Amino acid sequence: MNLLIRADSSSAIGLGHIMRDLVFAAQHPQDTVQFACQNLSGNIIDQIPYPVHILGSNDPNELIALIREQTIDMVVFDHYGIDAVFEKKLKDTCGVTILSFDDTYEHHYCDILLNHNISANLTRYRGLVPEHCELHCGAEYTLIRDEFKTEKQIKRKKIYDIFIAMGGTDPTNMTLDILKTLRDDMSVCVVTTSGNPHLNELEIFVKEKKNITLEVNSKHVAQLLHQSRLAIITPSVMVHEVLYMEIPFIALQSATNQEDMVEYLEKENYVVLKEWNVDAITRFYNA
Repeated sequence: MNLLIRADSSSAIGLGHIMRDLVFAAQHPQDTVQFACQNLSGNIIDQIPYPVHILGSNDPNELIALIREQTIDMVVFDHYGIDAVFEKKLKDTCGVTILSFDDTYEHHYCDILLNHNISANLTRYRGLVPEHCELHCGAEYTLIRDEFKTEKQIKRKKIYDIFIAMGGTDPTNMTLDILKTLRDDMSVCVVTTSGNPHLNELEIFVKEKKNITLEVNSKHVAQLLHQSRLAIITPSVMVHEVLYMEIPFIALQSATNQEDMVEYLEKENYVVLKEWNVDAITRFYNA
């Protein structure tokens, strides 16, 4: 099967869509996988180990031409900027199978809908998708990177008091806000990417802090998390990985599309914050 994944990454959008799409792609080793992406500022196209077609726009006609050129059988959409109208036009024009990622309960015109969040509520999709649509929702469909599965089998010494990962780009610079409130005797590991628009500011701050390790574009995120006593993360895909690794965590909301996960975590009595408060750490140990 020829499979095309349509997703973008940028300093504004973040990197999470591409990261989970790569996990999804790895689950289809028998298929021919390609990506279609716009060349947006702060993207991670160079980290995609599959052929990538660069789109000049988010126009469905441009994508239709690519689908026909590459004789695509299935299109995977993981994009907030693509709606049911867009999907129906592709379906009617090309007849391809459509799989749509969704985590905000939007209307979709697809054959398969995938909400892999542990918070996913299958019943909320009634009336939002065609009757023939297969709903793949919840923990049994959660996408966990292989590096975490491998890392969990290894015994590690805890060397960091706190692990901080505010998404790949952290557009509002929440990482720095957190760092400024932490004691100097706490060992901290910060994970971010070169797509972070505040990276230079972070590097300057960390330079004088011997207790803070800044990891940029790390290939060992699972290990760094495993070596930490407490994680401070966004209520996003990272929650699945932290829960899988059984690391205590504080979830700090950074976007409105995280509301569903926030509600789920609050219901399950996890620590969730709308804005940073260093006192939240005292629930885990004396700060």
